[in-house]
Amino acid sequence: MESLNIPDSLPQPYRDESMNLIYNLLFCDNIELYRNNTTTPYQYPWSTLFSEAMRVDDLLKIVEDNDTESRIKILAFSLLRESEAITDKKLLGIIVEVGLDQGLDILASFRDGRARYINQTGKMIIWEMGNEVTDALTNQLFSDGVNIVNQIGPWDKPRRPHPARGVVRLTFLVSDGLYFGEGPVTVMFNDAFAGPTLRSATKLMQYLTETVLKAS
Repeated sequence: MESLNIPDSLPQPYRDESMNLIYNLLFCDNIELYRNNTTTPYQYPWSTLFSEAMRVDDLLKIVEDNDTESRIKILAFSLLRESEAITDKKLLGIIVEVGLDQGLDILASFRDGRARYINQTGKMIIWEMGNEVTDALTNQLFSDGVNIVNQIGPWDKPRRPHPARGVVRLTFLVSDGLYFGEGPVTVMFNDAFAGPTLRSATKLMQYLTETVLKAS
């Protein structure tokens, strides 16, 4: 990263600027934010994503590559939607935000097994390598998440500000757009669709934090 170029229009829930950058990058909905914070010269797949002469075939190559990171696929799908209708609905990321007394807790889980957790205090866990436990927890989370995505439609407006204290938001990063639902914590945890997803996300978060604590 060369610099922390965060537009004022984007949410900035943390005191630390680097945390705000990471927070916004998780949603994979702003290619310029990635471009402005990626070192040059650009390597593949960034060279394709940032190209002025980008072709649909080049983006399709990225989204169809099983070895491509989920976040990169989300960015590629976002660019594809500017010229192509996406009919194959793929859930690639689930982000859970909870507004707490000291700030925002956020868990971002991606289909490839990677995850990020930012505590309300600004402490962060970066999870890059899946294992048998996290694979199972991620699979359950995405199975629950698909049930919600199938009940709602994509959000066609700019991403909303981060949730306020006492509010939980579920954001789904899908090939055909961003989906979300939010509400009071107690209501969401007792909801027939949101509840299972939130409980699965909590189990993943707990495992990540316990594993990192044991290793430290």
